[in-house]
Amino acid sequence: MTILLIEDEPLVAKTLARLVRQLEPEAHLEGPLESVQMAMEWFDRHRATELPEPDLILSDIQLSDGVSFDIYRAINPKCPIIFTTAYDEYAIRAFKLNSIDYLLKPVEPDELKTAFDKYHRWRQGGTSADFRDQLRDLLADVSAPSKKYKHRFMAHYLRNIVPVLEENVGYFCRDELIYLYTMDGQKLVTDYGSLDELEELTDPGVFIRANRQCLVNLSAIAGYQSHYSGKLIVTLRKPATTELTISKEKAAVFREWFEQG
Repeated sequence: MTILLIEDEPLVAKTLARLVRQLEPEAHLEGPLESVQMAMEWFDRHRATELPEPDLILSDIQLSDGVSFDIYRAINPKCPIIFTTAYDEYAIRAFKLNSIDYLLKPVEPDELKTAFDKYHRWRQGGTSADFRDQLRDLLADVSAPSKKYKHRFMAHYLRNIVPVLEENVGYFCRDELIYLYTMDGQKLVTDYGSLDELEELTDPGVFIRANRQCLVNLSAIAGYQSHYSGKLIVTLRKPATTELTISKEKAAVFREWFEQG
């Protein structure tokens, strides 16, 4: 089989080439190609002269002039791809499909061997159409905007600035300043300008804006009661003794959020 190596770090490329030759001694190795542009030109040449595509691509994600996903959006290859990268932020669901794999650098020989084993299993029963569907889903996932939320928050404790992890935050409350109340009952001052700002920074699956004064963590809520007026009275877990009031207008949204959480 023919394996195409796309990698912009010379030392990494040399190491991967050596591992490929050890694990697949009968394979023909092409490359390394160091950039998106070089890879695009390589595929253009092969298609113009009707040369066959590789049987397998071993591809870095971050290249010298961009990300390799741009190559695969343009050329829509028929063959499987084994991705390599130093950035685990790219480890999403689609990388672990049977005909595609994802290896963190530095690539270990046994991990590369497992990836090759996946490839050979795919060759026995897979089709190019199956793989193209999976690659399309992967590229769609990568292209989709993903908002990142804060999972730790800075607050003042004595004379120090300290981080408070998301799971230790009970709720934020505005009373001239924005205070952070921890799960164990501490009241800390923060430098956040408004609850609106915090609401944008926090994961809506974890925090909800209870009212104008408070943004509360799901884990801090012990339960709630319905008020005859249509409002909800939310009870927080000890040691907090505060009860929060959810307006009639937000009651339905809160119920759905609380039950789904």
